[in-house]
Amino acid sequence: MNELIKISEISERYAITTRSLRYYEDMGLISSTRSDDYAYRLYDKSAIKRLEQILILRRLNISIKDIRRVFDISGSNVVLEILDKKVNDIDDEVALLHELKEIVLEFIRQIKDADFSNDSDVKQLYEKAKDIEAQIVNINYDGNSSNVNRLLEITGKLEKKPDIVRKLPHFYNIFNVSKPIEAYELYHKAFGVEKVSEDYPNGAAHIGIEVNGFFILLRQEEEPVADKYPLQGCCVRLETEEDLRRAYDILTKEGKDYKLHSDWGWTSSAAFVTDKYSISWMLCV
Repeated sequence: MNELIKISEISERYAITTRSLRYYEDMGLISSTRSDDYAYRLYDKSAIKRLEQILILRRLNISIKDIRRVFDISGSNVVLEILDKKVNDIDDEVALLHELKEIVLEFIRQIKDADFSNDSDVKQLYEKAKDIEAQIVNINYDGNSSNVNRLLEITGKLEKKPDIVRKLPHFYNIFNVSKPIEAYELYHKAFGVEKVSEDYPNGAAHIGIEVNGFFILLRQEEEPVADKYPLQGCCVRLETEEDLRRAYDILTKEGKDYKLHSDWGWTSSAAFVTDKYSISWMLCV
């Protein structure tokens, strides 16, 4: 039987975030399996092998677009073409870095000519610096003014932009629930969220999830939670009305209070649900 490994274990084994794994899956680079009675994404040996190939190519700074080409087209021709292009890109970067080095050395020579190194008076040093700055602004100094423009051009070309920018959640909230693990499974089914953290201090479960950029800690508390924490809730914006209806149907099972609205002006559909764990949700699209 093919062994299946959880997304959290893959994340730890290869030092990669679960978000990156989901991104690779959304881009069609890898695939996972999930069953109705199990909340985690699971990966088989073929998916793990594909992930290792992706990580090697990313280490070589190969773009996601080119990695897709490698996997979509059989044979080694595409791989060789992409790697040849990468070698040329590296050669171009090396040339730019050498040119950048020469420009910096020229700036160093200009500073030395201004006799900054022998000036012990801080005030005089400041005045000279201001004078040099004014000369640069007016392009009336002994150096080559084109160096400044070339420097900006080179540094712009050398700037790297990652495929994914991992933004940390800008909001943190704690939901005190009697059964965090079961609550996570409910929200996983309703919103498709994954665990971002899991801890068991003093035997109590602490499950971290991220919903719409908000980090929420599901913290275990003894019942009755609703009496101790009457106001616990979050607003979730969903992609489609179908997603909203599905989340609404899941959360209202054994829910305590719920209403569904349509055509509010600012949103085509909205719903208010207090689920069985006493967490209130406003759902909209």
